[in-house]
Amino acid sequence: MSVFLDTSVLVAAVRTADLRHAASDDLVRKCRPENATCAAHTLAEVYASLTGMRPPNRFRPDQAMLVVDEFRAKFRCVELTADEVLDTARGIAGLGLLGGIIYDALLLTCARKVNADRIYTWNARHFQMVAPDLAERIVEP
Repeated sequence: MSVFLDTSVLVAAVRTADLRHAASDDLVRKCRPENATCAAHTLAEVYASLTGMRPPNRFRPDQAMLVVDEFRAKFRCVELTADEVLDTARGIAGLGLLGGIIYDALLLTCARKVNADRIYTWNARHFQMVAPDLAERIVEP
């Protein structure tokens, strides 16, 4: 089975204080490049999330990079072309959706690109709104 994990799951897997930590961590521990994918830009989002938290939860840049490097080794990373990004934006515009939901749509485009059997997120409602045809594949850990 091929799985795709979004940023919310990866960040929760690292933050022991997060109520979703145990479920996220259990899932991430099972991931290997042969069966698990994330978006390449998710690595940047993980870094931004970890270093952007308020103290005392904030990670130092070197700590965050250790986490990012671990995730890079655990996941196959998928990238989008400029045309794929624009097609995704057109799709969102066609649905009349606004703002930051484009980032969820881009993650779903990545998941489609690798034909993921399961798409793990803590933001299932937004993901399902963007891609109702993938609703049965979109799950929480």
